[in-house]
Parts: sequence; structure tokens; C-alpha cells
Amino acid sequence: MHDRLIKGASFILLSELFFVLMGIQVRTVAETLPNEMVVFFRNLFGLHVLIPLLLKQGFSTLKTEQARYHLLRGLAGVTAMYCFFYAIAHLPLANAMILKMSAPLFIPLIAYLWLKEQLNWLIAGVVLLGFMGVTLIIKPDFEGLDMVAMVALAGGFFAAIAKSTVKKLTRTESPTTIVFYFALTGLVVSSIPAIISWQTPNTAQLLQLLLLGMFAASGQYFMTQAYALAPASQISHFSYSSILYAAIIGWWLWEEWMDLWAWTGAVMVVISGLLLIKYRRA
Repeated sequence: MHDRLIKGASFILLSELFFVLMGIQVRTVAETLPNEMVVFFRNLFGLHVLIPLLLKQGFSTLKTEQARYHLLRGLAGVTAMYCFFYAIAHLPLANAMILKMSAPLFIPLIAYLWLKEQLNWLIAGVVLLGFMGVTLIIKPDFEGLDMVAMVALAGGFFAAIAKSTVKKLTRTESPTTIVFYFALTGLVVSSIPAIISWQTPNTAQLLQLLLLGMFAASGQYFMTQAYALAPASQISHFSYSSILYAAIIGWWLWEEWMDLWAWTGAVMVVISGLLLIKYRRA
């Protein structure tokens, strides 16, 4: 079991690195292509990357009796993707990653409303602490909330639904099966908006989109593999490594650096996430 925990934690660290590398490609290509096309090509090339795995494991791995949960995971995931990619294009990379990590704050609320789990005052207080941290990051002023940040938070909500569904799917489905149906659902759903806003990409843009899809599919695969190896309560805190990755890369590539309030908010979000892992496991 110890070896599975180490391997699962390593896969989480690797998956988050791939997600940040994906964010770099999103930031770059979104300067010249609309968000609808970026999401479409992410799913198209992400699905393409999975073909060698399917050939190796056999197409029988796609048999499932959990079609409705695959559909729910796909719809929630692609909605979160639209929100997240939009946030990456308009926010500093580290801030976008932190707001993406707001997903665990929504999970107790989803579990209460959907799974009828109890929501005690302790859990509610920890969730409140996390959202106070989010407030320090987005810094709303008297003129209103930053709508880009609100889109990012909406992405966190839909990501929480997707994560809750993945947790259920890993009990019976292989990582390849889960990632394949997610990419397939995302491809179908994103095709119509992409057609409406279509701009034929040039060679450089296609290369960026291909890398984006490869990084995203790799991140999804390793994340799903990690949760198949070890309980989420024991490894999910490693997902906060994406904040550090993004802070370093954002500073290196774009000279972005979070101010003291943003770092304080990030610490509060991480602490609340870790406490949620501890108290919901107990």
C-alpha cells in the first residue's frame, strides 16, 4: 500500500505539471484564436493522443455500464474547461491556477446537495476560510466583482462536479476508459461553438494546439491513474503543487508575480483544502 501511495502522489505531481504546461499553450494560442476553438482542439488532439493506448490495451476497454456518469463527467468537465481556458487567457497564470484549485471548496456543498452527506459547522467554517482566501486573490472593489475571476470560480464549481464523478468512476472503470469518454464528450460538445467561431489555424498554431492536447491528455491520464492507485484523501493535497509550478513559470515567461494579498489568499485556499481532506476523511 505504501508503494501505491508514493506512486499515486508522484502521478499527481506529474499531472499538475502537465496541466501547467497546458496552461502555457492556452495562454499563447489564445492571443490569436478564440476560446471556442482552443477548447475544441484540446479535445480533438487529446483524443488523438489516446489512440496508441487503445491500440495497446484493446478497444474492449471502452465497454462501460456507467454511461450516464461518463456523460455527466464529460459535460461538467468541458464546461469547466471553457471557464478555465478563458481565465488563463485573461489572468496571471498563478492566479488562474489558484482559482482552479477552488474546486475542493465546492465538493462538500455538492456532496451535501447531491449525495446527501452531512455538512457540519466545522466543514462549513473551513469552506468559508477558503472562500475568504479567494476574495483576497480576486480583490473585488466597490465597482463590482472581476467577471473573469467569477468565470474562473464557476470553472472550479464544474470541476468539483467532474472530480466527484471521477471518484465514483474509478471504482469500476480504467483510467483510459474515463479519459477517452471525457475527451469524446468534450469533442462533440465543443464542435458546434468551434464551427460558429472558426478561424483556420496556421502551422504554428496547430503545433501549439497539438502540444496543448498532448499535455492535457497526459495530465488527465496521470491524474486518473493516481486516484485509481490511492485514496483521494491521501494524495489529493499534492495537486496544490500546480500553484508553485504556475508561480515560477508565470514569473519566468511573463514576469508575473503575485502580491502579498494574493499569496495570503493562496495560503488560505491551500490550508482550507488540506483541512477539508483531513476532516472529510475522519
